[in-house]
Amino acid sequence: MSHILTFGLSLWLLPSSAGIPEAERTRLPSRLSRPVLAQPAMADVAEPDAGSRNYQIALERIDPGTSRYPYCIVWTPIPVLTWLLPFIGHMGICTSAGVIRDFAGPYFVSEDNMAFGRPTKYWMLDVSKVYASGSDAWDCAVHDASEEYKRRMHNLCCDNCHSHVAMALNLMRYNNSTSWNMVNLCLLSLIHGKHVSCFAFLKTWLPFLILSTVVLTVALTLNLR
Repeated sequence: MSHILTFGLSLWLLPSSAGIPEAERTRLPSRLSRPVLAQPAMADVAEPDAGSRNYQIALERIDPGTSRYPYCIVWTPIPVLTWLLPFIGHMGICTSAGVIRDFAGPYFVSEDNMAFGRPTKYWMLDVSKVYASGSDAWDCAVHDASEEYKRRMHNLCCDNCHSHVAMALNLMRYNNSTSWNMVNLCLLSLIHGKHVSCFAFLKTWLPFLILSTVVLTVALTLNLR
């Protein structure tokens, strides 16, 4: 009797594939062993963050024709000085609307009329790196720095247009820093600055190249005599 119960129990525990034809049964393991790929959920799809969207919007609003450079530091050459030292020039900072503010002279901060002409280079910053992450904080810092420099004497070596831009960045704590100064701005604008056009590139570098060629030619001529 126990043998009969054991045999019946084994039949009841047989897998459901027992009733499947042999040809179909041979394909069954491969089907069952095939991994099932999870379908990506809608929440898993990465979307650009607000900082990236703001950066892209501001980038699209840049218009060299009207000198509009939202959230940018702009640069233009100074005649003679830039011809000799092409990494030195005149610098300004723009509002969220792209209006240029630059410390143009003693007790004077220009607005929408950059000293020494239109910018030849611009360096676009990321407004999401401002301590309050917004255009209001950016504009407030640019305004406060400009108001402060309206009360200052211009000094080419110690307190100049670069210092004005540095104060604005320090006030907004850009990139979580209050250590911006004329030296790191000069270096970083040289590295990250983009030329507005081919003409702007030539305006920046051609005088220096011509002077360098003349000096080199004269030096070689004197040495060969």
